[in-house]
Amino acid sequence: MSNAVKGAARQAPPLPTPGPQRPVRVLSFSQRLSKWDVKVSPYLYVSPFFIVFAVVGAFPLVYTAVISFMDWDQIRQSGEFIGFDQYAWILTQPAFWVALRNTFSIFLLSSVPQLILALFLAAVLDRNLRAKTFWRMGVLLPYVVAPVAVGLIFNALFADNSGQVNAWLGMIGIGPIPWHVEPFWSHVAIATMVNYRWIGYNALILLAAMQAIPRDYYEAATVDGAGAVRQFWSITLPSLKPTFIFVIITSTIGGLQIFEEPRMFDQFGQGGSANQWLTITLYLYNLGWGDWNFGRAAAMAWLLFLIILVIGLVNLFVTQSLVGDDGGKGPKLSRAQKRQLKRDAAARRARRKELYR
Repeated sequence: MSNAVKGAARQAPPLPTPGPQRPVRVLSFSQRLSKWDVKVSPYLYVSPFFIVFAVVGAFPLVYTAVISFMDWDQIRQSGEFIGFDQYAWILTQPAFWVALRNTFSIFLLSSVPQLILALFLAAVLDRNLRAKTFWRMGVLLPYVVAPVAVGLIFNALFADNSGQVNAWLGMIGIGPIPWHVEPFWSHVAIATMVNYRWIGYNALILLAAMQAIPRDYYEAATVDGAGAVRQFWSITLPSLKPTFIFVIITSTIGGLQIFEEPRMFDQFGQGGSANQWLTITLYLYNLGWGDWNFGRAAAMAWLLFLIILVIGLVNLFVTQSLVGDDGGKGPKLSRAQKRQLKRDAAARRARRKELYR
């Protein structure tokens, strides 16, 4: 062996001696159960909603879809497949088009004033009022009243001859209005019932969105000399656009499904002697439980579903285009800009404190 090889052998470090091997860790049953709990428990927490939806939501949709293509016998729970004959029959009925016209008329007469008044009421409740909780609970009381009770009360108020509304109108020289005869006036009366019930509910939703707007914006606008009206149009209304989209869509869905108010507008519940206030849902009810034809009623339900879907999508696209790409939230600020905004607001508060000392 050469001297170089011997020197390298002497300089090489000794090989490490193998130590005792680490024992393999065996998970106990409780540890496995805890691991499964972390993975499975989130799905268990949300499963009740999907189970209830499958029973009361998805199953009726599929069930009515099948029945709508059949000449269904509810007593025997069987039927004969007839394709789109039920849909064709409904579309050829004049009562369907009258009900569609009445539904859209009542929807427009109720939803547009409802949203405007709800926005105004939310702006009033957002001010520094005394007994805020009392007023906020008060506007919600009509919503918790039973629709049947509201229908009975308003049916008496809008009576053609002895109604209190006609008595009030007579004091200012307006003759008695035939609320139960003329289609337009019956729609106005029913829309009044709808607005009475839902204005407070929508106002509280908009109020919650107003409460989430940073108050620094209003303080800066006040220092800059902007009044209450200017602040509402420049700060409040743009910040409410995402919530306003939600309120518009839900109001659209509820307005097209109106049933209790026209049902209780007279003692017969058939939509008037000449279908003056017959709505789609009331027509559906008459087909199913009046004519005992559940195939046509199921087809009517799916037509209503398609109408609501189309109107809802149109509403969504229109409102999103009005809001813009930023979702109505305004331009995004960097962290430095946000910190500077907070420092400016703190400096304004400090200056106000100095002025009031």
